[in-house]
Amino acid sequence: MTILGIEQITYGVTDLASCRRFLADWGLREVDCTERSAYFETLNGCRVHAVAHDDPSLPPAFEDGPTLREVTWGVATRAELDALRGRFAGRAGHFEHDDAVGCIDPNGLAIRIEVTRKRTIDQQGSPANPWGYPPARIDTPGPVYQRAEPVEVGHVVFFTDALAGTEAFYRELLGFEISDRYPERGTFMRCSPHGGHHDLFLLSLPGGKRGLNHVAFTVRDIHEVFGGGLHISRCGWNTQLGPGRHPISSAYFWYFQNPCGALIEYYADEDYLTPEWQPREFEPGPTTFAEWAVDGGLDGHSRRQAGAAKNLRAAFLTDRKAPAS
Repeated sequence: MTILGIEQITYGVTDLASCRRFLADWGLREVDCTERSAYFETLNGCRVHAVAHDDPSLPPAFEDGPTLREVTWGVATRAELDALRGRFAGRAGHFEHDDAVGCIDPNGLAIRIEVTRKRTIDQQGSPANPWGYPPARIDTPGPVYQRAEPVEVGHVVFFTDALAGTEAFYRELLGFEISDRYPERGTFMRCSPHGGHHDLFLLSLPGGKRGLNHVAFTVRDIHEVFGGGLHISRCGWNTQLGPGRHPISSAYFWYFQNPCGALIEYYADEDYLTPEWQPREFEPGPTTFAEWAVDGGLDGHSRRQAGAAKNLRAAFLTDRKAPAS
């Protein structure tokens, strides 16, 4: 049995109208909506469900305010789903339906396992031309994206006050692999031996806390990270940090504040790991988190760092007055 990835995330939200505007601006397609909830999809059919936070259908919250209430993970076949029956018996929130099984994990988050419904799509990022390799992009300019269209939900990150128990739950019951660690502080985990650097990151804060840190959406390449982030900036949503680059996973990122809860991330170009990979250990710190990052983001209109545009006037070089001699 191998978990393929995230099928769906479910938010409990306090302002559904704002969340619908944000998720549409983020590049998701709304496929259903009622007065109390809305469904969105990524390009490959991964789903985002926003539900009024006090709806009785939601699992319990592990923190106050708008936040993630459930993560659905996918398996390839019905036989793999059936192999999980009974595995969560005795755990809080345990259920077994014909099409899904699940429980509450040791961190207090509801999880659900289903047979995947994601689609295979024909999408490729722009190839790069690094020095020393045969050129992969020939007579073709790199793309400029006016906005992002995320491929899927790539990973989720949680604060936890039960790091060891939550890590063991995902390793022993769901077969997750360790990619890298902050010893006794955090664990990067991928859901299968072959795959992107992490699908789940668990982070223990010194004071102890449970909750959502962020949900990350995969886009095709670094150009779409920039194009998506600039569009979200033009729409008036606030950057938390980025664009930037993570040295641990090698991924490019841009984080925004999310009315659905906590933060949300565009990312691209993460490392791909195999069973040959040996987990590393890192000391947490700002240079471990980001090789480089723009504080406050970029202004979507001027394409300059936020706050700098008023000084630069966003004018092209030939349109600026020469300094007085």
